[in-house]
Amino acid sequence: MKLIDEQKVLKRMSGRLLTNTIQKGIFFGATLFGLLVLAILLYRIFTQGLGHLDLEFFQNFASRRPEQAGIKAAFIGTIWLMAVVAPVSLILGVGTALYLEEYAKKNRFTAFIQINISNLAGVPSIVFGLLGLTIFVRALALERSVLAAGLTMSLLVLPVIIVASQEAIRSVPKHLREASYGMGATKWQTIIRVVLPAAIPGILTGGILALSRAIGETAPLVVVGIPMFIAFLPKTVFDTFTVLPMQIYNWTSRPQEEFHNVAASGIIVLLALLIIMNSIAVLIRNKYSKRY
Repeated sequence: MKLIDEQKVLKRMSGRLLTNTIQKGIFFGATLFGLLVLAILLYRIFTQGLGHLDLEFFQNFASRRPEQAGIKAAFIGTIWLMAVVAPVSLILGVGTALYLEEYAKKNRFTAFIQINISNLAGVPSIVFGLLGLTIFVRALALERSVLAAGLTMSLLVLPVIIVASQEAIRSVPKHLREASYGMGATKWQTIIRVVLPAAIPGILTGGILALSRAIGETAPLVVVGIPMFIAFLPKTVFDTFTVLPMQIYNWTSRPQEEFHNVAASGIIVLLALLIIMNSIAVLIRNKYSKRY
C-alpha cells in the first residue's frame, strides 16, 4: 500500500512539474513575442527617422516639402499644452483625493463618487474629446485654443491622478497623523506638514505617468478640432496650436514615402519625451519613497 501511495504521489508531482514547465514556457513565449514586436517596431522607426533628426528639424515649421518639414510648431505646442494640463490636473486631482481621504465621510455617496472616478479612468479617450468639444469649444466659446485642448486633456488624466493620489495618501501610516495631533497640530497642519510630504513621491509618480499619457493622446484633440498643419507659434493660451501626435498623424496620412520618414523622426522625438518623463517618475519613486 505504501509503495502504491508513493507512486501516486510521484505521478502527481511529475504532472505538476510538467504543467509548471509548460506554463512557464507559454509565459516566456508571450513575453518574448511582445519584446520581438517592440524591437522590430523600434528598428523600423529608427532606421527611417534618424536621417532626418538634425537641428533644422527642430527649427523648421511643417512644410509641403518633406526635406524642409520640421516640428517647431508641434514641439512648442506640446509644451504649451502640458503647461495647461499639468497645473490644472494636479491641483484638481490632489485636492479631490485629499477631500475624499481626509474630509469626506465614508457613506454611500462617497462610495458612489469613488466608483465613478474609478470607472472614468477606463473610459475611451474619444469620449473626453466629445465632452471637451461640447463644454469648452462650443459652450465656453474657447474655440480650438490651447486652453480648450488643455482642459480637455486635464479631464482625461484627472481620474488617473485622483486614484494615484488616493493610494499615496492611504499609504501614509496612521501613527504619523496621531503623533501630529498629539503635538497639538490641527487637521490642516497635519495634512500640509505630515501627510502631503510623505505622499508626494507617489503623487508625483502617478501624475507624471498620467501626463505622459496626455502627451501621446490624439483622439480627444481630433474631436476638439486641433489643426494638423500650422506655421506659427501660439502666443497665449487662447491661440490655435498643434501638437506632436497631430503632426505625426498628418505626415503618416500622406502618400509620399518621404513624409513617412519624417513622421518616424517625429515619433523618435515623442518617444524620447515619454522615456524622459517615465524615467523621472521612476527616479522620484526610488529616491524619495520612504518605508515606515
